[in-house]
Amino acid sequence: MDSEREILAKEYIKMMTDMILLCATLALSLFFWVLSLTMSAVSGNLQPVSPWRWLFSILVPVMLTLRALKRRSLDKSGALGALLVGFVLTMANFSFFSSLLAFFLTSSKLTRWGGAKKKKIDAEYKEGGQRNWVQVFCNGGVPTEVALLYMIEVGPGEIPIDFGTNGGVTPVGLVASFLGGAAVGGAYFATQVLLISELHLADPQWPLVLYGGAAGLLGSLLDSFLGAHMQYSGFDSSIGKVVSYESATTQRICGKPILDNNAVNLFSSVLIALFLPGMAWGMWPR
Repeated sequence: MDSEREILAKEYIKMMTDMILLCATLALSLFFWVLSLTMSAVSGNLQPVSPWRWLFSILVPVMLTLRALKRRSLDKSGALGALLVGFVLTMANFSFFSSLLAFFLTSSKLTRWGGAKKKKIDAEYKEGGQRNWVQVFCNGGVPTEVALLYMIEVGPGEIPIDFGTNGGVTPVGLVASFLGGAAVGGAYFATQVLLISELHLADPQWPLVLYGGAAGLLGSLLDSFLGAHMQYSGFDSSIGKVVSYESATTQRICGKPILDNNAVNLFSSVLIALFLPGMAWGMWPR
């Protein structure tokens, strides 16, 4: 009897927590909507954002972040960082959101892949990934900055891509990187098809899938190259695991102590963001 009461109490608490969260999200989205209406009226040249867009941009990142916390893909600081990244990308463009969602799902699955082996040999392995705010911003900082620039340039909303505007590896790992990037590009393209009615008037958008795959593959190769040469890896005989620090009991495997793992991720994302758009601009079918 007591166990049944405890279960009912937990379900009641969960239901009330969900209700409070939903009410808080509704209130926050309405506040931002009223604020955008006020700013539009004062400035005269700003387009007010729909209340539904505010609600979606707040509620969905909150739900995904809570799920990631529960599955231990993020720690508490990483959850706060992910909320900011998710809100900015979702508000800017729903295609950005679908790409973020595809990246989140594929990267979470790949992070857990071979987890038992990683746990045995990697001293810094964390169950489920448990990314903190530094890791979130090193991986999501560049997309967030691009989304902010996008909103400054054209405002929140969906538009087709238009080039009148400026803008240690294994075969299995490389294939997974390409497919993961292609999934992100495919999610972006699919969202455009669903939400942009005049897409047929713009340049072909299907190459997004290929360039997404190319970004994933090149990013993986660059990450591995920088990790092998700029990030120290050694085997610590005292604990029997691979570590990223030098010590009396550590035997060097490869790399130099110049960058840590977060810096490698940041440099990889920045370089790919700088290089790939130029390549796409020159090779995109018109």
